[in-house]
Amino acid sequence: MASMKRPRLAAVEPLPNYLLKMTFINGDTLTVDKRETVFSKPGLAPLRDPTAFAKAQVIPGEGWTVEWTDFDIQIGADTLWLEAMQQAAPDEDTRTFLAWRVRHGLSLAEAARALGMTPRTMSAYGTGTRPIPHYIALACKGWEAERR
Repeated sequence: MASMKRPRLAAVEPLPNYLLKMTFINGDTLTVDKRETVFSKPGLAPLRDPTAFAKAQVIPGEGWTVEWTDFDIQIGADTLWLEAMQQAAPDEDTRTFLAWRVRHGLSLAEAARALGMTPRTMSAYGTGTRPIPHYIALACKGWEAERR
């Protein structure tokens, strides 16, 4: 994936089975499966209707969210990018790390602070330029356990 300072969308294409095909401003294309969140989050209940889900759009000239204007529902491009990366992750440690960030809405800087790491190292993990070590996945689980 080419570098972007912050994920921003150029276009979105709703696909059957609650999939969103997203094209980012750097030209990268990712697909994210939204079925689980659409059916588990009460605020997304209107999107359970496939016809309603199919109305997903990116507001021209913006690109920070995918929107369903009929229902005043927006999902941030950064959240969608993280979810797509998590779903496509090559190993369990990477999935654990990315899912942890998604669950807690953590930026790379916030994740670095939470785990006591440098932002540069966290950025390398977040962009996939360095593999996620198993101890980082364990630290994410420990951080969650401590916060309960």
